[in-house]
Amino acid sequence: MCYTAPMTGRAANTLTRRQFLRTCGVVTVGFVAYQKAFSAGVDAMAAAASQAEGYGPLVEDPRGLIDLPQGFICRIVSRAGEEMDDGLLVPGRPDAMAAFPGPNGTTLIVCNHECVRMSDGPFGRNNTRLGRIPADKLYDMGAGMTPNPGGTTTIVWDTRVNIRARQFMSLAGTLINCAGGPTPWGSWISCEETALTAGYHEEEKIHCLKDHGWCFEVPASHEVGLADPVPLTGMGRFMHEAVGVDPRTGIVYLTEDRDDGLIYRFIPRQPGNLGAGGRLQALVLLSGVRDASNWPTLKETVAIGERMNVRWIDLQDTDSPKDDLRHRGHAAGACRFARGEGMWVGDGEVFWVCTSGGRSQIGQIFRYVPSAAEGSEREKAAPGRLELFIEPNDARRMVNPDNITISPWGDVIACEDTGGSDCRLVGITRAGTLYTLAHSRRHGEFAGAVFSPDASTLFVNMLEQGLTLAITGPWKKS
Repeated sequence: MCYTAPMTGRAANTLTRRQFLRTCGVVTVGFVAYQKAFSAGVDAMAAAASQAEGYGPLVEDPRGLIDLPQGFICRIVSRAGEEMDDGLLVPGRPDAMAAFPGPNGTTLIVCNHECVRMSDGPFGRNNTRLGRIPADKLYDMGAGMTPNPGGTTTIVWDTRVNIRARQFMSLAGTLINCAGGPTPWGSWISCEETALTAGYHEEEKIHCLKDHGWCFEVPASHEVGLADPVPLTGMGRFMHEAVGVDPRTGIVYLTEDRDDGLIYRFIPRQPGNLGAGGRLQALVLLSGVRDASNWPTLKETVAIGERMNVRWIDLQDTDSPKDDLRHRGHAAGACRFARGEGMWVGDGEVFWVCTSGGRSQIGQIFRYVPSAAEGSEREKAAPGRLELFIEPNDARRMVNPDNITISPWGDVIACEDTGGSDCRLVGITRAGTLYTLAHSRRHGEFAGAVFSPDASTLFVNMLEQGLTLAITGPWKKS
């Protein structure tokens, strides 16, 4: 059942590695072979999942919003179009997000908004609320006519009493902020899933004064205010999707939402200071495989559970306005991945989604284990390893996963984006068993699934409906 949560009126955080992993919903668990799980039939798999997870079948939501297992409740945290504490409106299309520990036991949720249409933005009809934002806090004013409507909001949520204490715009003037990722030092990296250049764009009906296709850093803070809109140009200009930051090294991994996209790695010159620049690299499979999509038109394939050594190659002109970084990287040997989207960092591992990968083109999830010497010359002797975690090729199990997170009990949780039909939250055990955790009763994708730092609440967005939800219930803790 869903409720609209009550609301009331009214420091960046530095996280230890342990706190960061807990914030990301991670526990250390053993990793086992996956391929055996897929030899069982769908019925056997569903039964095993039900027994393993203990949540049971879904109960139909009488409000027609989201079906959940018995004993679980969802509350509406935020709704597009509501007035926020800064006088702006909640933008539409809430997408990826992360949750951080806030003061006095609160949770700070930094949420992307994948906006390009002015009607989805925070400024109101005819941009009457635009004057509430200082000009230097807006990345792209759009020649004063079409201020770019994307960015992030921050929600201060009290999980103890399920009340929203505050909500405000925290990054403004960007475009199509799709995914990103949390940092160990208490910020959110928000990524633009676009490569629009300065000028007027007829299809989008928007005027850009600046090039787009960047990452931006947003501190997780409970204080109302906007982040400085400084593009992290060292992390490349392309159709960014998600990032994952390894707390051990400070290295950033990045996905690209293209059918022929690459997987990137950014080695910062100063770990923890992404604005100081660094090296951007692309992933190469030492086996020589140049395309990991497993599409039926390809002769080369990768097998589920196969561990593949990798190397990383340096890229040049990473801020080029030509949007050709992936082509140049592939020509130099980098492997292609089919629509790299969601990414999440676990304990010594990085998961990412390829939304249109697989023989049936309905999704893959990969797992990367960094080298003990990741980012140094010594990694040549002991390279990082990549493996195809799952590729179901069965719409009854999973269709087009997008954003992902890792639950407090160690399972991967994937948000489906089926391109218009109702979607599911799909849990994936470390043995490769899939189960349905939630089912949308409305058309449109799930996005941004993330657990609160205290593991009591799963936050998730319904993108087309403009809703952010908080799901509580008898979650497993480990």
